[in-house]
Amino acid sequence: MSLTVPNDLLDQARAGEVDDAAFIACVRDSLPYAWSVISELVQQRDRTGSEFADNQTPPPSEEARGQLLRCLASDSMRGALERHFGMRLAFQNCHRVAVFDPAAEKAFQEFVTPRAQILNQKPELVDC
Repeated sequence: MSLTVPNDLLDQARAGEVDDAAFIACVRDSLPYAWSVISELVQQRDRTGSEFADNQTPPPSEEARGQLLRCLASDSMRGALERHFGMRLAFQNCHRVAVFDPAAEKAFQEFVTPRAQILNQKPELVDC
């Protein structure tokens, strides 16, 4: 299961739309490793003022890796996080998360190319 959904949020979803703040809180509480990686990258990018910041450190466990995969494979979660942080997210392999300034279109497009994916391959990542 991707998220641990509180009953009040489930009731809200059954009644209609779910507001982003409640959804973001659910993601943060359900996927704490993914949340910490992304929020730290946002802070790093803000501090440096660079076009993007990325994580190249493999997760400490399969549970942590699963959190990244579930979070970034979900269009709704990714979209909510992008709105919340005001950044664009990208993902390579099983752990290379990147946050981009929305104006950094060229850097984002370069990161998501097949060439970038191929150059990011390492033998130790084959089975991640």
